[in-house]
Amino acid sequence: MTEIPLVEPSGEGEHLLIWLEKRHLNTAYVAEQLARFFNVHLRAVSYAGRKDKHALTRQYFSVHLAAKPVPDVNEFSLPGAKILHAERHNRKLRTGALRGNRFTIRLTDVAGDDVTSRLQKIATEGVPNYFGEQRFGNQGSNLTLGLRMCQGEVIRNRNKRSMAISALRAYLFNEYVSARLADPKLSSPIAGDVMRLSGSNSFFVADEINDEINQRWHRRDIQVTGPMFGSTASPAKHQALQLEKDICDQHSAILDGLSSINMDHDRRSVHLYPDNLTWECDRDTLTLSFDLPPGCFATSVIRELVNYHTEEQTNETVTE
Repeated sequence: MTEIPLVEPSGEGEHLLIWLEKRHLNTAYVAEQLARFFNVHLRAVSYAGRKDKHALTRQYFSVHLAAKPVPDVNEFSLPGAKILHAERHNRKLRTGALRGNRFTIRLTDVAGDDVTSRLQKIATEGVPNYFGEQRFGNQGSNLTLGLRMCQGEVIRNRNKRSMAISALRAYLFNEYVSARLADPKLSSPIAGDVMRLSGSNSFFVADEINDEINQRWHRRDIQVTGPMFGSTASPAKHQALQLEKDICDQHSAILDGLSSINMDHDRRSVHLYPDNLTWECDRDTLTLSFDLPPGCFATSVIRELVNYHTEEQTNETVTE
């Protein structure tokens, strides 16, 4: 997996932008080791998103060095990690500051004659934009921690608390997507849906669904969004708002827990459309390549293609 960055290094500034390759290491641990190597506080190290622990990944980190001289990055030694390039930059790398992620995935022991037709369907119709298992932690540990937090347990570790909250919100979003998939009438836009303009963070509420809305949705000019619940109210209306309320009623304890946290309601696209999807079949081996927007999971694509299992789940997200 390779990050698709928003910007290239500027060549000057107080920050050092580091292009790093890693494997069998989680992003947070690499950040700690970079802080130690550059002799800075951990908060001086940032990254656009977490990457899967076990995959071979390439991503940017930034280190705030101010006027400090840049040490020889070739001396950075961490088994499983390698700095490929480092250059001065004028801005801190912030969470989510990337265009997306490019994936190359090899699947073995692929059986079935309809894999190609499934891939063609994915290319034209997309897949449900579920949060992947990684968001919920090893054997759902992040979600379990979040449920305990809703029952009154105090989580003092800031990173664990953040992951617990993210898992709760992801769980409710997945429940919302499943509710829409379960009813064919909900697979397309419904009255009161919050629509995202594709390629932007601009939204509008579709008070009624007419031919123009449906045509724009089919062209992918706009996308249906689902709720990322928080302490503020949802902008959805009518039938879409009622569906959200149904999810809230089914999981009131989680909603009460999230309502006590100062976190704004947000939106996430219900459907996911992989870009630049290509594939190659060699007997029982299938190699896929595709690009996904920030915050989306390759496992959401794979689960619509084949039945699969993983040896170990991690606490890593694709990007946030």
